[in-house]
Amino acid sequence: MTKSQLISHLAEKNPHLFMRDIEKIVDTIFEEITSALVRGDRVELRGFGAFSVKHRDSRTGRNPRTGETVYVAAKRLPFFKTGKALRERLNEKKDALSEY
Repeated sequence: MTKSQLISHLAEKNPHLFMRDIEKIVDTIFEEITSALVRGDRVELRGFGAFSVKHRDSRTGRNPRTGETVYVAAKRLPFFKTGKALRERLNEKKDALSEY
């Protein structure tokens, strides 16, 4: 699902809201999650999952094309861990999914 598809789906489910308001809400949520991760905070959405930042140390790598040794700088990467409720829902039997 793309961001525009998410906005359209939310607009269908909430016809009393304007599309521009839904777009602003979605943008604000994504911006707040991003800002928290930039600060190094953890973002937990109960039942869905948790976003956090993993630190990867600098290291010496190898260019696969030339075999040359290269320096790879340290970096921070976003990490997502699914919540228990989401994992359980994803792993339900096919029969139970027909109810949704």
